Amino acid sequence: MSYGNIENITIFKHPLIQHKISMLRDKNTGTNEFRKLVEEIAMLEGFEALSDLPMEDVEVETPIEKCMTPMISGRKLALVPILRAGLGMVSGVLALVPTAKVGHIGMYRDEETHEPKEYYCKLPSPIEERTIVVMDPMLATGGSAVDAINQIKLYGGVNIKFMCIIAAPEGLERLNKAHPDVQIYVGHLDRELNKDAYICPGLGDAGDRIFGTK
Repeated sequence: MSYGNIENITIFKHPLIQHKISMLRDKNTGTNEFRKLVEEIAMLEGFEALSDLPMEDVEVETPIEKCMTPMISGRKLALVPILRAGLGMVSGVLALVPTAKVGHIGMYRDEETHEPKEYYCKLPSPIEERTIVVMDPMLATGGSAVDAINQIKLYGGVNIKFMCIIAAPEGLERLNKAHPDVQIYVGHLDRELNKDAYICPGLGDAGDRIFGTK
């Protein structure tokens, strides 16, 4: 595999993330537990992905005295889940930054070509002034992520990050080559895609497991 900008790829090694991903993989993990694990992993990944948010000093009065202390500057953060599985990651990151705005991009996968088809796009305004975190638990072929970020850029988005829980090497390479300016955060890099474009060993269909559908 070759990448467009390997410096913009972070593959997490944290024991808590790896432990929770292993629990996600288990076919016996039920919907409620699966949903909670996705939220927790998103929060852990978000902690790192948002480590470069701009800061400014503000005056605060403590019980002892007044002081200048750092706070997030502007609070212009946009979370953009790729529907529908990406919705499962939103609450985890919102727990870290409750003031973030939430947009949505709807994609579905053509069962024959395995390529994404967009059916919905609604982004917070002004999107060009925001740090944008695109979220999808799975980065398989990379088609949905590439197309979603294409749409965001068409609307004026500039500072874009992408977060996923598991990725296939093929999808990671495709996304990084198409958008070398986007910072990519991956919970675990899996082995490969199979002939049906599913991640192996993977965790099944994230959307079905989050929402309890088949």
